[in-house]
Amino acid sequence: MAKEFTDDNFQADVIEASETKPVLVDFFAAWCGPCKMQGPIVDEVLKEIGDKAVVGKLDTEAAPQTAGKYGVMSIPTLIIFRNGEPVETLVGMQPKEGLIAALEKHA
Repeated sequence: MAKEFTDDNFQADVIEASETKPVLVDFFAAWCGPCKMQGPIVDEVLKEIGDKAVVGKLDTEAAPQTAGKYGVMSIPTLIIFRNGEPVETLVGMQPKEGLIAALEKHA
């Protein structure tokens, strides 16, 4: 199961964790149709990539401060963090293969 990121744990679980391996954050909302389709794909990415990356989701309704900080205007938005910084932003539905390739590029 993908990690659940919040405003409270984002610094430790995303920013600091990205110092050692890439972190994929799926910014979503419960009411968002495309997000509901993206969620299971993110779970598949986690299964396939294992411990080579951290994979998790952030509910933009529950964590508006973090979503705003990274300029998330459309959802789903997926951001890969590395060394404490966002290194790649993908907006809209993304295929599993594309997400895995993006994570491997930043490994």
